[in-house]
Amino acid sequence: MAEQYVNDVEKLLEASDSHDIRSLLSSPLRDYLVRNSGDQAKTDVLKGKTVGLYFSASWRADRDAESFNKYFSKMPWVAVPFSDSDTRDKLRDLFSVRGLPHLVLLDENGKVLTSDGVQIIEDHGLEGYPFTPQHVKELKEQDEVARRDQSLTSILESHLRNFVISNDGKEMPVTELEGKTIGLHFSLSSFSESVVFTEKLVKVYNELKEKGESFEIVTVPLDIAEESFNKGLEGAPWFSLPFKDSKCEKLTRHFKFSTFPTLVILGPDGKTLHLNVADAVKEHGSLAYPFTPKKFSELEEIEKAKRENQTLESILVSEEQDFVIAKDGIKVPVSDLVGKHILFYFSAHWCPPCRVFTPKLIEIYHNIKSKYDGFELIFISFDQDQTSFDEYFNEMPWLAVPFGDTRKASLSTLFKIRSIPKLVAIETTGKTITTEAQDLVMLHGADTYPFTEQRIREIEVEHEEMAKGWPQKVKHALHMKHEMVLTRYRIYLCHKCAKDGKVWAFRCEECNFDLHPECALEEDKESKEEDIEKGENSKEGRVCDGGVYLKSLTVSCQTP
Repeated sequence: MAEQYVNDVEKLLEASDSHDIRSLLSSPLRDYLVRNSGDQAKTDVLKGKTVGLYFSASWRADRDAESFNKYFSKMPWVAVPFSDSDTRDKLRDLFSVRGLPHLVLLDENGKVLTSDGVQIIEDHGLEGYPFTPQHVKELKEQDEVARRDQSLTSILESHLRNFVISNDGKEMPVTELEGKTIGLHFSLSSFSESVVFTEKLVKVYNELKEKGESFEIVTVPLDIAEESFNKGLEGAPWFSLPFKDSKCEKLTRHFKFSTFPTLVILGPDGKTLHLNVADAVKEHGSLAYPFTPKKFSELEEIEKAKRENQTLESILVSEEQDFVIAKDGIKVPVSDLVGKHILFYFSAHWCPPCRVFTPKLIEIYHNIKSKYDGFELIFISFDQDQTSFDEYFNEMPWLAVPFGDTRKASLSTLFKIRSIPKLVAIETTGKTITTEAQDLVMLHGADTYPFTEQRIREIEVEHEEMAKGWPQKVKHALHMKHEMVLTRYRIYLCHKCAKDGKVWAFRCEECNFDLHPECALEEDKESKEEDIEKGENSKEGRVCDGGVYLKSLTVSCQTP
């Protein structure tokens, strides 16, 4: 596998020329780059160095200088000035950048080492330097050997250390843990979700210890501050790697760590049993032990039975917590919501994508409520404090689970919420329709109601009908380089009217160029009238200078 990767890269590099860094990053009006301090740096400072061209953007897509400067302020390197969009566009086209982030690495002579720099950094970190194909090949081979020959000592020991530490600072030889099932707990003591999971894990750990199970946990601390690390270590009844140990970063790459919480399970032989059992621990507690495929098969049967018997009360009523709240803290009994279609909205005031999505959801909510009585939406907050919750909820016209309510954790676990914003749709019986309702309402708006598979199929039929009679390919004066193909596309930005589009686009994949069907197919009326006067418009369409001019069609341009 590693050999094939290097061969493919070498073929690519043989076909590419070296680039002059100065001409790449300069323009006729500029021979400098900028630092986040605002200072200028001559492009010559990069001469003779390995250079990374990092294509990235903040969540606002850096459409203005202010968001660019805020994002760039966190970076210690130089950048092409925000004002020089021509150079940025040139670089994107030259290196065929289709998605972000994207990292192109050039050697000291300006020759492309790889266009897959992001993956190399994620897989190997600092060890990836100098990023040559041969070096990357060696690293990949080392990783394959490490996984094949994995043992508890190879995972937990380093060339400087053969022990883990307990919460009182004592050293325990790694060899003392051999033969046990081990949980590697990737932890960040300053992160609330990690703290909440740790509390649950402590309970599970103590239960298994009381039963005499051969199970141990070792924390892989990812804390930046030692004070935070010490606080987390003090409250954990198990072992840990030392603060900022070199193994911590290596293990995040080895196990492809991506989210909190993460609990990797190693079997008694030191081999990886499961890459993350955090959800199983949150939902089933100690019943998930010993985290084997057989045990997970049993748990799946339990979950299946729960899903089949799920009701709104079973997921939203917990002991005395049998209500949600409206404005001013007014309690609404869950029993009043039984028999309705429900959307659960997982969101937070601190989350920028949530704040962008919420106004759109409010509009869709009012639209649905104006037509259907049997519908309601319930907000589940991921805010950090009551004030933020109150401020955010005050903007919303629907109901909410109270801030700090334990049902937030149980609902998050039930629906496996790993990111926000997230919409979950519940049908009238209380069963889950979909956990991806956000995509549906963003694409189809209020028409998505009642969010069922049948309704989605009906919408699909409507969209197919919409496109009947449209040509499969067109050319347009704004993009004469290639034909554009009629394409099903979720959401895009039309390059003619600069408005969002959905469902159908005329798209040039090679140039990442999109037009609304309305914009792609509308005729130049003045040209048409001239053609009629000349008697030249006797056919359905005609070819002129490589462009296809089509008869006018009535097409709706969908807006967000």
